[in-house]
Amino acid sequence: MNQRLALVTGVTGYIGGRLVPELLAADFRVRAMVRNPRRLRDREWYDDIEVVEADAGNAEQVRTAMDGVDVAYYLIHSLGTGKRFEARDRHNALTFGSMAREADVQRIVYLGGLYPEGEELSPHLDSRREVGEILLASGIPVTVLRAAVILGSGSASFEMLRHLTERLPVMITPRWLGTRIQPIAVRDVLHYLVGSASMPAEVSRGFDIGGPDVLTYRDMMQQYAKVAHLNQRRILTLPLLTPSLSSHWVGLVTPVPSSIARPLVDSLIHEVICKEHDIAKYVPDPQPGLIGFDRAVELALLRVQDFDVTTSWASAAMPGAPSDPLPGDPDWSGGSLYVDERESVVPVSPERLWKVVEGIGGGNGWYSWRLGWWARGLLDRLFGGPGLRRGRRNPRDLSVGDPLDWWRVEDLEETKLLRLRAEMRLPGLAWLELIVDHDEADRTVFRQRALFHPRGLPGHLYWWSIKPFHGIIFGGMQRNIAKAAIGPDPHGP
Repeated sequence: MNQRLALVTGVTGYIGGRLVPELLAADFRVRAMVRNPRRLRDREWYDDIEVVEADAGNAEQVRTAMDGVDVAYYLIHSLGTGKRFEARDRHNALTFGSMAREADVQRIVYLGGLYPEGEELSPHLDSRREVGEILLASGIPVTVLRAAVILGSGSASFEMLRHLTERLPVMITPRWLGTRIQPIAVRDVLHYLVGSASMPAEVSRGFDIGGPDVLTYRDMMQQYAKVAHLNQRRILTLPLLTPSLSSHWVGLVTPVPSSIARPLVDSLIHEVICKEHDIAKYVPDPQPGLIGFDRAVELALLRVQDFDVTTSWASAAMPGAPSDPLPGDPDWSGGSLYVDERESVVPVSPERLWKVVEGIGGGNGWYSWRLGWWARGLLDRLFGGPGLRRGRRNPRDLSVGDPLDWWRVEDLEETKLLRLRAEMRLPGLAWLELIVDHDEADRTVFRQRALFHPRGLPGHLYWWSIKPFHGIIFGGMQRNIAKAAIGPDPHGP
């Protein structure tokens, strides 16, 4: 039996990039339609798909991309693209629908927004509604899935919730925090998207999709705080805080751009609850059932202690986990990770530099500001942490799992990498990476990275309070380790 060919648009976006591997796993052939194919080259599935360069507004290019396609996923919208986005959305949808009909595509699947009937909608939500109606009128079978807040790291709605909750233990908020919402986990959205490709030809309509929980935005913030092990947030409502002011407030407090925050905030004034669950007649719910809010947040939160933090933060997620950030997600997705990164060329062999690196800590010290390290160790002991008293198991060799003063060896690659995870008392998670590498001229390079994943506002304040001392602490460590490697053999003859 021939594999069905699925065309995916919006593949550099949040849902599109996660849908591709799900379709491949479901035994579809996948063709990605993208304006700039180079943006896909860092995806792990790039070699498994066909890529066509096309602009959604160019009828000829879209028609070419549609050739031989069985099901076409329309995942394009103009959130955050500025004025006249409604006209752009309208033109793109009309072009896509007419070209799909001309190419004899069997079905279009569109992911739109959940909206209440009989209300004056926000411009963003009204445009999503209109696009669905345009596609339904295209003359071929169409599935329109309508979702509210999608829970997954990288989703703009989820990132706004994440950053507001983590950064503000006390906040004055607008009235829309009392609006009821039926969020849905990204994994369940992908389940319905893939399943919609196989609907009977006579089915052409819209479906509401949502998770099992109906919550106010305030409830979601409090539940997020609970799952993330943050203190309960103190929330005061200010009725005079308009959506316009709210969007500026969100833009100030979070890294979500105002151009995206504004339409999202405008849409939050609407109560968005599923009115039906007819989708289950054609696409059975995933087993063992739809994911609830708390579990969806658990899946979306980065369990960074399980990840390879040597990679970039955006690509540090475990493969196959759609709740985690992907390389193409915005820089403001995936939570905060602060990094102090330094490197220098050291005129010795990698083996000689590694001897110094592996011998760090304990009686050998940390090759840095001794008084600063001693004071930090004393402070850690006062708050119940290990301080510097644990020392080393062996004066020369380290193994994964060894305690090393207030650190623990998390990963070790002989002559190349030493990664330490902090066990001191901190408002967050911290690592120190010491890497022996070489450059294009085959010179030995010493790379050093300190990484910190803050927990709540105290974590952010902690990082910025110690940042002025990084030059002394980490800069000194970089220089002194190099100097020790150049000097007499640290382990003797």
